[in-house]
Amino acid sequence: MGKIIAIANQKGGVGKTTTAFNLGACLAVAGKKVLLVDADPQANATSGIGMQPEPTDASIYECLVDNYPAADAIKHSSIDNLDIICSRIDLVGAEVELMNRKDRERTLQHLLAPVKDEYDYVLIDCSPSLGVITINALTASDSVLIPVQAEYFALEGISQLLNTIRIIKSRLRPQLEIEGFLLTMYDARLRLANQIYEELRGHFGKMVFDTVIPRNIRLSESPSHGLPVILYDPDSRGAIAYVQLAKELQIRNRKKINN
Repeated sequence: MGKIIAIANQKGGVGKTTTAFNLGACLAVAGKKVLLVDADPQANATSGIGMQPEPTDASIYECLVDNYPAADAIKHSSIDNLDIICSRIDLVGAEVELMNRKDRERTLQHLLAPVKDEYDYVLIDCSPSLGVITINALTASDSVLIPVQAEYFALEGISQLLNTIRIIKSRLRPQLEIEGFLLTMYDARLRLANQIYEELRGHFGKMVFDTVIPRNIRLSESPSHGLPVILYDPDSRGAIAYVQLAKELQIRNRKKINN
């Protein structure tokens, strides 16, 4: 039975998309069947794994607005076990088109229901906002992974996201859990980065992943080559960190199943 994980934080530039496609690739390389859903109009997760959909190809926009079947929109990437529903800039218009629909918050949930069990993990890359599409992503998900940047304003906005999650749990998706908080862009030499990690641990305890994602030039370079970092430079610190995150995620989920 597939697990759907939204990767969300309404603060931009915290490593959401980087985490979505690199975690997806590492899980796929580890033998897990993964579907990446690019729910961000910037479509960076799509380009980050080297996908360049044709204008005539169905994207997440057609799925949400025109009820196009998810199974027909899924594309196979060049990475074994990693599939994707691509995004395009016209996804911006979906917010308006969905606004007046009945049960609009469950559109993505209904869309993914027929395909989710064909995968071990479905990862949804959310846009940096708390609009209708992000609400859809959270309502469709079993859990939410929250990347947090190791910088001064890191915790700013998390309370708003947590409040949104509470509302969705109470009204739309009681099963929704927090998968964990992931510290990104971490530089161990900086006192501030270590303070933020300790503050996260103090607030959220074991919900914070042990794995931290370092600032790493290879991690920054890999999307321009259309490759996740595990394929671009598997020996880089960024690649090693995402491999470790994939392992930690699987261990956590095995423990939940066993408990």
